[in-house]
Amino acid sequence: MQVAGVDICVNHAVPHLGATDWVPLSLALGDAPVASCDTHVAVRVRPQTGLVKVRLFGQRQAGDLEGADPAFVTVFDGSLLLSDGRFAVGDVEQVTRFVHRLGYRGEYRVRVAVDSPGRTRGRST
Repeated sequence: MQVAGVDICVNHAVPHLGATDWVPLSLALGDAPVASCDTHVAVRVRPQTGLVKVRLFGQRQAGDLEGADPAFVTVFDGSLLLSDGRFAVGDVEQVTRFVHRLGYRGEYRVRVAVDSPGRTRGRST
């Protein structure tokens, strides 16, 4: 079931999704398209080409993750620890930030899908 969706404009190629706490310095994306730790997911997207659409799907029961629109690519499917039960999406420059309350603090099984993952050809970020 989709529990949140946001269309954001990002100036940087790596938005962070997850807990409202600070992103750990140990979360390094490198050349990978996505990286995660126990509290955050970093996703490489194509910045400044239009709004980046992010969809968050939550699990109601074991094995119950409903499908996303085929125009979206699942970039993360796993559990995140949310210290205050809120899920945040934002760019590293903190120009744009979206926060959605999922419930109480704890571990949440989530699937994150975006519409424009990856790099723009010919650009290095």
